[in-house]
Amino acid sequence: MHLFWSIVIGIAAGWLSGKIMKGRGFGLLGDLIVGVVGAVVGDVLFGALGLHAEGLLGNLIVATAGAVVLIFAVRIISNHSR
Repeated sequence: MHLFWSIVIGIAAGWLSGKIMKGRGFGLLGDLIVGVVGAVVGDVLFGALGLHAEGLLGNLIVATAGAVVLIFAVRIISNHSR
């Protein structure tokens, strides 16, 4: 059941981060990947600040924040390499 919720949170976080960053989205699989990688990024960033998420909403917030940071970093790198 944990895997199911991780996938749902990943998709939701990827979709939310696409909306926050004014993107067109990455499709279902792309949103899942961005959300899951964003969850790892968010967990590392929040952990470095001494913060930890509790429950589904907390995990969604951390994953979305991490995905936003991830998209921001990718955009900077891709724009800088042009």
